[in-house]
Amino acid sequence: MSPTVDPRPIGWQISLPVWQTDGMLDGVGDRLRALRRERDATLAELSEATGISVSTLSRLESGQRRPTLELLLPLARAHQVTLDELVDAPPTGDPRVQLRPVKRFGVTVIPLSRRPGGLQTFKMVYPPGWPAGDPEPKVHEGYDWLYVLAGTLHLRLGAQCAVLRPGEAVEFDTRVPHCFTNPGPEPAEVIHIFGPQGERLHLRTRPTPGDGQPE
Repeated sequence: MSPTVDPRPIGWQISLPVWQTDGMLDGVGDRLRALRRERDATLAELSEATGISVSTLSRLESGQRRPTLELLLPLARAHQVTLDELVDAPPTGDPRVQLRPVKRFGVTVIPLSRRPGGLQTFKMVYPPGWPAGDPEPKVHEGYDWLYVLAGTLHLRLGAQCAVLRPGEAVEFDTRVPHCFTNPGPEPAEVIHIFGPQGERLHLRTRPTPGDGQPE
């Protein structure tokens, strides 16, 4: 059974060696505190989301506890940032996003944003005939918005199934069981925006004549 692809922060999966050197962890505590306050979260709420004790979180933020991979991974996921952003803030002089494609379960994922927290944007390319087996729908906190650039993508959302074609968009609460497939002969290219629960993107279209709305 092939897993579905979760587009949430993926940069850490290919960049761990970058920060595992002396001096790269300086300032992590300050960044952890700033990210938590930006999201208006308490230590208790962050503890519940990550499984890390309140006392450990407090020591991490104050610099009294050295961060480890086991601690940073759930924190990066909770704050919706990559590990690179968590341990060493990206440069602010160049507004261009450094595109670093990675592959997850055969799907090419290209981060298109680097904002700490908040909405995360990705371009994803699902190969033809993906996945090999029948994927199991998954659930997680958040809200998704998809726009198909090329090919077709099949979405199973709860009891519904939809075939998305170029120019079509869909949005849904990710707490509803969902999964994607591309059974077609061509790659499916998709823009995928993931937001924390409650932070939604709504697709707005111009009303057409005759629908009861002014032109």
